[in-house]
Amino acid sequence: MSKSKPTSKSKQPTKQDRIITLLKRPKGATLAELGKASNWKEHSLRGFMSGTLKKQLKLNLVSNKDDKGTRRYRIAEPSIDEAVTAAVTAEQVK
Repeated sequence: MSKSKPTSKSKQPTKQDRIITLLKRPKGATLAELGKASNWKEHSLRGFMSGTLKKQLKLNLVSNKDDKGTRRYRIAEPSIDEAVTAAVTAEQVK
């Protein structure tokens, strides 16, 4: 007997997709929210954010504490100055 493949071609979002979606929200997300979405522990989330999101994907990840003292993480759009600097640097490399 051969295993049958699912008939649906819709792709389920990965844990990385779910985390990035939460981090793109204007208010970002707490480690608790990210952990609930991914079923990862806090130390794994911190490593993922540092290694994969910041170093590999080069996302601008920022964190700050809200008025209750809870740390929130979010992906910030790069400022215009950062975009211009990156474009100029890329041109100089060519």
